[in-house]
This record gives sequence, structure tokens and C-alpha cells, in this order.
Amino acid sequence: MLSSSCVNSLDLAGNLFDIPQTPRSLPRVMTVPGIISDLDSYAGNDGDLEVTSSTVRERKIVVANMLPLQAKRDTESGKWRFTWDEDSLLLQLKDGFSPETDVIYVGSLKADVEPSEQEEVSQKLLEDFTCVPAFLPQDLQKKFYLGFCKQHLWPLFHYMLPMCPDHGDRFDRNLWQAYVLANKIFADKVMEVISPEDDYVWIHDYHLMVLPTFLRKHYNRVKLGFFLHSPFPSSEIYRTLPVRDEILRGLLNCDLIGFHTFDYARHFLSCCSRMLGLDYESKRGHIGLDYFGRTVYIKILPVGIHMGRLESVMNLPSTSVIAKEIRKQFDGKKVILGIDDMDIFKGISLKLLAMEQLLKQHSDLRGKVVLVQIVNPARGSGKDVDEAKRETYLTASRINEVYGSPLYQPVILIDRHVHRYEKTAYYAVAECCIVNAVRDGMNLVPYKYIICRQGTSYMDEAFGIKSDSPRTSMLVVSEFIGCSPSLSGAIRVNPWDIDAVADALSLAITMQESEKQLRHEKHYRYISTHDVAYWARSFMQDLERACQDHYNKRCWGIGFGLGFRVMSLSCSFRRLSVNHIVSAYKRTSTRAIFLDYDGTVIPQSSIIKSPSPEVISVLKTLSEDPKNTVFIVSGRGRSSLSEWLASCDMLGIAAEHGHFIRWNKTSEWEIYPLDVDLDWKKIVEPVMRLYTEATDGSSIEIKESALVWHHQDADPDFGSCQAKELLDHIESVLANEPAVVKRGQHIVEVKPQGVSKGFVAERVLMNMAEEGKLPDFVICIGDDRSDEDMFERILRTVSGPTLPAVPEIFACTVGQKPSKAKYYLDDTADVVRLLQGLAAVSRPKPECPVQGQVSFESAA
Repeated sequence: MLSSSCVNSLDLAGNLFDIPQTPRSLPRVMTVPGIISDLDSYAGNDGDLEVTSSTVRERKIVVANMLPLQAKRDTESGKWRFTWDEDSLLLQLKDGFSPETDVIYVGSLKADVEPSEQEEVSQKLLEDFTCVPAFLPQDLQKKFYLGFCKQHLWPLFHYMLPMCPDHGDRFDRNLWQAYVLANKIFADKVMEVISPEDDYVWIHDYHLMVLPTFLRKHYNRVKLGFFLHSPFPSSEIYRTLPVRDEILRGLLNCDLIGFHTFDYARHFLSCCSRMLGLDYESKRGHIGLDYFGRTVYIKILPVGIHMGRLESVMNLPSTSVIAKEIRKQFDGKKVILGIDDMDIFKGISLKLLAMEQLLKQHSDLRGKVVLVQIVNPARGSGKDVDEAKRETYLTASRINEVYGSPLYQPVILIDRHVHRYEKTAYYAVAECCIVNAVRDGMNLVPYKYIICRQGTSYMDEAFGIKSDSPRTSMLVVSEFIGCSPSLSGAIRVNPWDIDAVADALSLAITMQESEKQLRHEKHYRYISTHDVAYWARSFMQDLERACQDHYNKRCWGIGFGLGFRVMSLSCSFRRLSVNHIVSAYKRTSTRAIFLDYDGTVIPQSSIIKSPSPEVISVLKTLSEDPKNTVFIVSGRGRSSLSEWLASCDMLGIAAEHGHFIRWNKTSEWEIYPLDVDLDWKKIVEPVMRLYTEATDGSSIEIKESALVWHHQDADPDFGSCQAKELLDHIESVLANEPAVVKRGQHIVEVKPQGVSKGFVAERVLMNMAEEGKLPDFVICIGDDRSDEDMFERILRTVSGPTLPAVPEIFACTVGQKPSKAKYYLDDTADVVRLLQGLAAVSRPKPECPVQGQVSFESAA
């Protein structure tokens, strides 16, 4: 039975809602712009398309909740009429692609199309706009968008938790299922047109975060990018979401994930670390997460604006006319401009309170400064929006009553549809623009303001301004919005600090013109060179780089439902088959077996560190086989290993990474190096104790030859950070000491120079060769970084001139991860099963008794 928290949502589509099926299958491959060809032979994972390169143009499939179209029904004919939405980011990003690129859009329409009309509309949009509409039933659309997206994801991603029924809606699993189903419908539409070996798919925003799972399930090597246009919350907030793992895994099925700021990316990486146990690293300047052999790259780049689109609006005659009227209306006054959606996160009421405080503190500004607040229609609905609107009007009314007069209104609210040219006119006239959102993904209002203040030659002529005259602008921006880091010349504020915002507004309107000019020039240089085309081009270049190794690895899918992911491994890296190694084991006569302890024969997470009876039995059997030389090679101390493995008389033990070596139970411990100097321990131990006291959950393990600092029970982020600091600290104090510092899995270890597991393996193999027992079979199994040295040294030793014949080598790591080994086993249970298979060959066969003849005599 499937748990309620992990519905097999991949098969959800047929039982939750009555969804009309698409009347016809859409063609898959576009060979010429506007002409689509059906390929009937197309089938199977990753596809078997055979289309000549001369006919296939480069294609990008852009997927978003809404298509970049405007829909309107013709009143006379009753037919639908569609036009491009010139303000849509999805349409503008095409400028970042080459002219030879075909862009196909997949998304919903901003109109309700009757089921009987859907086939005709689909065909028209595909032929005229290369758009593929995803039609969602009204009930599903409501639950998906207004329900899960706007009631759960949007508030959570903006740091709003449903602490009580009056403060956000509690998690509703029916809405979650609607979200999954809607994502599956979008995925089906993508699969109708995709050529998986050639096309790149770019998914946009939080509405479609599990869509990558559906696509990756059908096409293991599909080229997937995702960009999140909203904030990503910290792990303390995100972890409250009941379906947190499903969404994270959905995003990780992409090849590249984009964020506006490093803060958003850092929060995502922290969630992956804390909830999924994934670590990340920077690879040549690019942040990458290793996810089951695939590298998922992280892109940090804020979106830009479309310069040409904005300049074309500035060059409209109506823009100049409106701008002149605004200048005349506010003659002698300084205009502060705010343009925001009616949203609880935009901080409109906080902005008004700051304006009130400004007028209260600076009586000389009364009658000289005006805040024009343009309120865009709310994108959502509910009591929160109604309350924000009510508070906005009450605050504005109060300010105007207290500080206004018949000829002066300090706050002007424009709560109606405002045309682009009118907004552009306000941008051009305002001396200061304030964006005071308490949390926002990007917010391009500051960018548009800067460009409009720069103006165009047409506007200069209309206003009678010389083309070389200096331009000025001033920005007051919240530190909680995505564009804030890129606007280094803006006055950054905490929107909750009313006094600080009021002071920032005062500074902005009283600043010297020369400084305003310098700040404006700095902003204009950045915004004009980092436009939407630059953003799209940079993202797509990184996506292409992230996908370049797709066909250099073997891929297969694992997991069910939304837990599905793709395993991607090197073609030479494969699972070690028990039958394969047993066969090699049987035909060889001189064998060397090296086994790590923790994480190999004993689970790393096990509290009980002594070996189980099954492990003792198999080690005893293998080590007592005269054809075998078996060693446990561990970082643990010799006393513990001697006690735990006491019943294995012929087992060799290398303790503390080979500082102590014992060939069997009756032999003496050998120490390497003989003249080891351990005085450095007196230096290192106080340093480790300092970090232990400062890091809750950490501890020190004191060995005879080494010191180990453990942080597996500490906070993951803090423990990792402290480990890095400790490593640097110890390396600096041991600069001239005969010791090395190594960082392993949740540990920092200091040990004598020259001591390693690789040395143990090399020494054992050389000793066997000296005794005339040339090994023809070598197996080495380990799970940690320290075992990689053992794999490398074995390969180097057996291929050297000392051994005349190269034995069969099985270097095997535990867990599927990058390794110098050629084989892997999934976990310690797999290791034990493999060793049991070898032990079954070594175990002495019981002698069969001689069967005598038995006679049955009848009774006399």
C-alpha cells in the first residue's frame, strides 16, 4: 500500500479528475519553421530519431505556466484571436538565442477554451505561433494555481508559514495531487513535440517543479534546465513542507537549476544537504551537486530587461505627452515613485508609513515631495490581499488628511489599469524610485526606472534636453529582493525599519546631483549589458555545458513515483556481480583480499561497531583458506580490532591506516615507521579540543598514532564549516612537523607521514611475491576517501615490474559514487553477500559416508 505522503503520482492522471483527452497526437519534429512532421517510428526511452542534420534546426522548448500570448474572442465571428504578449519574459528571452534556433512554447492559455474548440485552437497555435497549449479543466486549474501554487508554495517561498488558520492555509493533499497532475499534463504536452536527443527543455518557475521528474522518467538523457523566478526559502522554512523531498528530487532531475541570487541558491543547497544528504562543490567556478552519478549544476544570474522593448515604448509620442503632463502636474515637487502588485509581500503599507515618517521628521519637505504609488492588480485572491488593500487605502488617506492640503496630496494612489506608456512616463519623471518589498524574487522595476531615466534621443528632443546632458537617478531598494545585490549604487534598506527607510528617502532626494549622476551611470552600465538576452544566452550556454557528457555514461532509472531518479555512471564502472567474482575466485590459487571495516563490513550508521556473527563467520572461513591472504585495513585502533576479531586466528589486521600491522593472531604487531615522532600530538590535541567545545555534537578520538575529530552528529553546515577551519588551522601549526592532515567523511584526521592504507596493500603484495606466492587474484573493497589510495596503489603495484604476471583485480567501492575503483556494491549488506559467496567456495566440503549394503531378511 502506498503511503499518503508518497502517492505514486506518475500514474495519477486517470483517477482524480475527468480530463478530456487531446483529440489528436501533435507532431513531434519540426523540420522547417512552422512545418511539423510526424515520425511514426519514434518510440522508446531517449528515442530513436533519424533525422538528417541538414533538415533539423536547433530547437529550444520553453515551458511555463502561461504561454506568452494574449487571447481574445472575436465578437463578430466568435473565433479566438491570438497575439504575442510583447511584455512576456518568455518571448523576450528569444533574443538570447541564435536566429537559427526554433523556440517552441508549452503552457496554459489565459482564457477558458471549450473542449470542443481545443483541437482547432491547438492546431492554430502550433502553426501560427509554435505554441503547444496545455488545457487544464477549470476545477484542476483552480486547485493547481489558486490552490497549491498560491496558497502553499507562494507564501512558503516568501517565508510565510500557516501558523494558524487565519494566517495562511494548512497543507491540503488534494491540492498537492492537483499540482502533480497538472505537472504531468504539461509533461505530456512536452513529450508530444520533443526530440529528446536534440532539444533543450527550459522550465520556468515554481508552478512546474515536479515536471522534470516526469520528463526524466521517459527520457533518461533529456537536456533539462530550470529557472526559479521566486525566492527559495531557508531550510528552516522549507523543511515544514510535507512534500519537501518530492519537490527537491523533482528539481534535481534537471541538469541546470538557476536562481537570481546566491542567497536563494545557498538555501537550496542547504536543503539538499540537510534533507537528502547531498554535498556540493565548486568545479572550475561552477557549483555542482553529485546526484546518483549525475552532476546537477547551479546557475546564479539575475534576469535582465528587454532594452529594445522599453526604448520603443519611450519613443511613443503618447509617452512624451503623458510625461509632460506629469511634469506639469508636479511642477516644483520631487516625485518618488513606487510600482507594485497588490500583494502582502510588496510592502506597500510599510512604504507609506516611511513616507509618513519622512513628512513628520522633515517639515520642510511638506508640499515639496510626492509619493506616487501605482498599484498593479493582484495576481492572487483571498483575505490577505483584501486586508493589504484595505490597510493601504487607510494609511494613504490618513497621511493625506494630516499632511495634505486642498492643493497638495503627499500620497497619490493609482489603483487602475495603467498602460505601459504611462508607467514609462512616470519612470522618466520620478527623481527617486522605491521598491520596499519584504520578500521578492527579482523585481525589475528598478531596472526599468534606470533605463527610462537615461531616456532616448526622441524623449530628449520632446523635453528640450541636450543629448549629452548628465542623467541622474536614485534608488531605494529592499535588501530582501533579488535585484538588490546587482544594484551596488542603490540605498539598501530593511523595509521593516520605518525610520531607516524614511532616512533613505530623505538622503535620496537631497543628495548632490554629481553623486546621483555617478550612481546612475554605474547602474546603467550594468543593466544595459546584462539584459534579458544576456541572461538567456548565458543560461543556455551553461545548460549545453552541463549536458555535454550525457552520452559518455550509462544511465538507468531507479525509484518509484516522484522519487524517481536516474543513475549515471561511467561505462567502465559497473556493479560487481557475485557470480562473476566467484567464477574468478574458483579458478585462482593465490589470493589477496583487502577489506575496509567501517562502512564496508559494518554499516557506517550502526551504533554497534562490533562485527555481527555473520561477518565473523565469513572472515574466519576466508582467512583459514590456505590459498588466501586476508586483511582488515582500518583507521580504527588495534585494541578494538583485536578484541572484535579475536576469533579469526589467521586474519591479518592493519590498524590506524597501517601504522600497526599484524599478519595473524599469533604474530607480533609491526609498527611503521619504526622511528615515528608523535610529539605533534601535544600541539594538535589542544586545537581539536578548542573546536570541540565550540561545535556541539563533535568529539575527539585519540588513537596511539593519530587524532581524529568527528562531526557527524553536529549541524551539517556548521560541522562542515568547522572541519574546513580546523583543517587549515592544524596545517598551519604543523607546517614543520612529520604529520599529515586529512579530511574524510565527517572527520578530520592527523596521522604520521607515510602512513596510509595504500602502503598496507603494497607491502602485503610485495611480501607475498618475496615468499614466492605470486597473487593471481586481488580484491579490495572500501567506502571512504582513504580507501581510494588503496585502490590506486594496488593497481600501480600489480602493473609494476616486481610481479611478473598481472593478477585479476577487483577494486570495489561501496556506494555508487565517483571512484578510482572499477566496480561498486550498493551497501554493506551487498558486501557481506559477496563475501559469503566466496566463503562458500573456500568452506571445506563435508565428507560423504561410504554407503554399505543393507539387506532386509524376512522373519523366519
